Amino acid sequence: MANSLELRPDGRRYDELRPLSADRGINRYAEGSLLLKWGNTVVHCTASVEDRVPPFMRGQGTGWVSAEYSMLPRATHERTPRDVNKGRINGRSSEIQRLIGRSLRAAVDLNRIGERTIWLDCDVLQADGGTRTASITGAFVCLVDALRTISGVDALVAQVAAVSVGKVNGVSVLDLCYEEDRTAEVDCNVVMNSRGEFVELQGTGEGGFFSRAEFDEMLRLADTGLTALFELQRQALDLSASEKPIFTRVSKNT
Repeated sequence: MANSLELRPDGRRYDELRPLSADRGINRYAEGSLLLKWGNTVVHCTASVEDRVPPFMRGQGTGWVSAEYSMLPRATHERTPRDVNKGRINGRSSEIQRLIGRSLRAAVDLNRIGERTIWLDCDVLQADGGTRTASITGAFVCLVDALRTISGVDALVAQVAAVSVGKVNGVSVLDLCYEEDRTAEVDCNVVMNSRGEFVELQGTGEGGFFSRAEFDEMLRLADTGLTALFELQRQALDLSASEKPIFTRVSKNT
């Protein structure tokens, strides 16, 4: 495996995450909130609890977790108009918020929360690659805090986080920044739980190919990154003794 610092724009090793910080409880109104800084990507996440479910779920006694994702107008190099001014959500945002919802539903036993909806809102304040993985990772912390506000409910079943991996200049790398993402031969997003089980995999050859051996190497790198992300979530949440068993990290990738 090549390991050259000049391969990465910010001087990181091929197996190194960008710097991370998580500021929890920054919104006084939301049941859960977090400002996640992941390199130069900054995402504001909140969780809100509603005592109702979508019409298609009424009367079934089960709950729902849903997500909305948006990128603020000047989150990128050029201003992007808000979706509300275009009259519809763009395809990319729709795809990402559906991914966030699917990923975080895997963390909850929906039968235990009653007919409630937990809304996860992820707003990108600044984007430098990995906004969907940052949204999933940050929204999980908000989801746990929202579940804590529902009296008598023990619905959390798994810790969930996400990270990007890819192949850049022929080298498998962890946690692509924007400059790497736009030129990568391969781009993958890996969503897993802390038991080492996959929730979702999104991977494609961006004008290139990747072998089984390269894919295995990317998954190994993802596992390295997820170990650090699970620890970040645990530290942010200030876990109680009763919650700690769910947050036990088990690695299945070697």
